[in-house]
Amino acid sequence: MAQVQRMSRLMVKTLRDDPADAETLNHKLLVRAGYVRRTAAGIWTWLPLGKKVYENVARVVREEMDAIGGQEVLLPALLPKEPYEASGRYEEYGDLLFRLKDRKGSEYLLGPTHEEIFTQVVKDQCASYKDLPVILYQIQTKYRDEARPRAGVLRGREFQMKDSYSFDTTDEGLAEAYALHRGAYQRIFERLGLDYRIVSAVSGAMGGSASEEFLAPAPAGEDTFVDCPECDYAANTEAVTFALKPVSVDGHPAVEELDTPDTPTIETLAEHLGVPASATLKNLLVKVDGEIVAVGVPGDREVDLGKLGEHLAPAAVELVTAEDFEGRDDLVRGYVGPQGLEKVRYIADPRVAPGTSWITGANKADTHARNVVCGRDFEVDDYLDVVVVQAGDPCPACGAGLKLDRAIEIGHIFQLGRKYADTFQLDVLGQQGKPVRVTMGSYGIGVSRAVAALVEQTADEQGLCWSKEVAPADVHVVAAGKAVQTELALDVAEQLNAAGVRVLVDDRAGVSPGVKFTDAELIGVPKILVAGRRSAEGILELKDRRTGAREELPVAEAIARLSA
Repeated sequence: MAQVQRMSRLMVKTLRDDPADAETLNHKLLVRAGYVRRTAAGIWTWLPLGKKVYENVARVVREEMDAIGGQEVLLPALLPKEPYEASGRYEEYGDLLFRLKDRKGSEYLLGPTHEEIFTQVVKDQCASYKDLPVILYQIQTKYRDEARPRAGVLRGREFQMKDSYSFDTTDEGLAEAYALHRGAYQRIFERLGLDYRIVSAVSGAMGGSASEEFLAPAPAGEDTFVDCPECDYAANTEAVTFALKPVSVDGHPAVEELDTPDTPTIETLAEHLGVPASATLKNLLVKVDGEIVAVGVPGDREVDLGKLGEHLAPAAVELVTAEDFEGRDDLVRGYVGPQGLEKVRYIADPRVAPGTSWITGANKADTHARNVVCGRDFEVDDYLDVVVVQAGDPCPACGAGLKLDRAIEIGHIFQLGRKYADTFQLDVLGQQGKPVRVTMGSYGIGVSRAVAALVEQTADEQGLCWSKEVAPADVHVVAAGKAVQTELALDVAEQLNAAGVRVLVDDRAGVSPGVKFTDAELIGVPKILVAGRRSAEGILELKDRRTGAREELPVAEAIARLSA
């Protein structure tokens, strides 16, 4: 049986004011309530109350992972570089990777994620189809050298994550493991009390045929997602699609060149011609693995470089520079048009559909062209959804206007496929006696991020407001100050503890009742039980932290109510 947590002995130091550098609720309140302490930029110490909340979140994750047949392991955080070189991610991670050498000069890294190592473990341990399927998971500290760690424990350089991996011999088995994880994640986030959305995502460099994110809507969120007010469609902005709607190329006037001096931007061109930016065609030049590629979008839209990069992964995408125009007479900076671009691959957003007419560059200095028609005057090599999504864009499912929201990514699931199995030649002996290549799923939950997301969604003006599932205690007993009140508070705390109730009791001497009540609100335990002015009569005040509802109860009734 756990002991009563007495604040007179507990290492907890509450603050009246927010930390000077805090911008988000979780940063402000977790520090003020004594749950965490900043060790360095993006590196946090979990203090006793914070560790209890963290462990409660981890417990829920473990219980649901075990329920779908997951087996917990613990992989090292210090890893050799060779597996990551083999997968290409040693270079892909770039500056995000913590790299180090041992005394012999051998190179290592601090694990940002563990696909490579899990693949090697299964290759070593599983030789036959009879050894599969298997789901392995760990709750492990991860490391990423964020350039600007911020938002408290939400975006750190060291963070805690549950990552699991499924291994199957068939695509059908992978789909089943994916569905098991999807259901487990829903149960986890519902038990934690998180408001969340499941949104379509893009797999990008992770590969695979299916990918979904679990997002917790919150103003502090770093992700933007769309959802439809008329149907159940929701997606990461990078996964939103726009239907290609071709129209006839007939009936358009002939191409007309226009004298447009000093109009190298869409804004200057639209002002010069007195037309809306939406009538123009913007052509952004990028380099894809060093090759110049043109990307066409309506002039009133921006190219989402992240979205473009996801579509073209694993190729490297970067903007062209002035040097890239040298020796390229076919590329006139500020006046590029798709017509006549014979040496350049042309990618366009589906809004640039066959039959649409545009004002665009004429590939001559100070000159644009009107009535340039897609499908008549130029062809698109590849259509990709690459524009920055805007509120009001049509829902791909029902056509209603989409709305944009901010959210915290708390989970991500991938049907990873054979990307890493191919890299490490992960085969098992199949039923027919021949080698079979294993297929994988990858599934992550940010455990420390879930703590931050809970704060962002549930805190109020007084402080933290935990659900019973994750709170550091079930009841916060407050002794208002006098000896009789403290004696009663400690006695009630012991009775509740004996009944299996987790108790935090404020028995601090020399601390005013006002400070104790303020701290109880700040710490955020679901129920607050006060031994106050009517203690001598055996009457306690019970307060619900979330609703603020109060009632006076005799000691026996209060204990019975809280023990039920």
